[in-house]
Amino acid sequence: MSIRQYNLGSIVKPGFNALGAQTSTNTYFPYLYTWGRNQNGQLGLNNRTYYSSPKQVGSLSTWLNIAGGGYFSASVKTDGTLWSWGQNAQGQLGLGNRTDYSSPKQVGSLTTWSNISCGGTFLVAVKTDGTLWSWGTNANGQLGLGNTTNYSSPKQVGALTNWSKVSSGSTSAFAIKTDGTLWSWGAGTNGSLGLGNTTNYSSPKQIGALNTWVYVSATFGGSPFALAVKTDGTLWSWGSNNVGQLGLGVTTTYSSPKQIGVLTAWARPFAGGTSAFAIKTDGTLWAWGQGASGRLGLGNTTVYSSPKQLGALTNWLAVVGAYNYTAAVKTDGTAWSWGANNYGQLGIGNTTNYSSPKQIGVLTNWLSISAGYYHTLATLY
Repeated sequence: MSIRQYNLGSIVKPGFNALGAQTSTNTYFPYLYTWGRNQNGQLGLNNRTYYSSPKQVGSLSTWLNIAGGGYFSASVKTDGTLWSWGQNAQGQLGLGNRTDYSSPKQVGSLTTWSNISCGGTFLVAVKTDGTLWSWGTNANGQLGLGNTTNYSSPKQVGALTNWSKVSSGSTSAFAIKTDGTLWSWGAGTNGSLGLGNTTNYSSPKQIGALNTWVYVSATFGGSPFALAVKTDGTLWSWGSNNVGQLGLGVTTTYSSPKQIGVLTAWARPFAGGTSAFAIKTDGTLWAWGQGASGRLGLGNTTVYSSPKQLGALTNWLAVVGAYNYTAAVKTDGTAWSWGANNYGQLGIGNTTNYSSPKQIGVLTNWLSISAGYYHTLATLY
């Protein structure tokens, strides 16, 4: 089965460009690897042991879309089935209970799951028919169901069939429809929903009236903010800005989208805990926001309120950030990481922090990578 879509919290190498458009119909058979913190079994290795280097989950080569949550994980397989594991106190695994599992468990029996995104303790997903689903904790209305009730099994959000991409933050969620409109719901802290206020919403609300949005990324851990790219290649941000994570050259909070600079060459953004990253169409990587533990990869721990280029290379494909560290894949199939490493989440065999990119092993066939708070998932082909 060829890869058709992917999770916004993952990064995918073969067959796609940086905007997520398919460029090849080749078939890939991804193996799943995990590492880092594992107190709730979020590594899926049938134990609760921490690992500082990649460990294979089972022996199957059927893992497609991967997503790391707060202390849980999920994946859509090549057959369209959905699997989850790790912490489940809020029903975020979607299994109809609140039991933690240290190995993957199938969510229902459907084979129509497509795009998934894990939040702090909830999950949002799109099926192949364009319907939107969610489950887990819902104290801030982040499930989009019009209430604040927790659910431990999938619930459909409305009846529409034109949902395309999703991105979940710690307590909020975003989605882009097939018509290019952008929607948000959940906690509105510091204007993080982009709706011009700080109100919580328990059902999807459209951000402005434009239909030119192509990509959105919600922060995962830390102060809530979001980044988005339009079809014209412009980059936008909103929400918390205490350490300059909006990239606007100031530390002022904004509750509606603000353009970062004037360039039209941005391809893909990623909002980390209190740091931000984006790749341009020329393959260069840029970072800004909180630099503690070296999470920006700029060789220091400095805070920056505007984008700074990470080295001079032009072969970055995509980047994913977690609470206090970052991982990325290059076009040559190598995987890299930097930042905090107290739980071995960098995957480089130790627990040392690094402020510049370090290669994860020597392999050149990494396919995708995703991060939870302190654990990492990746696939090889």
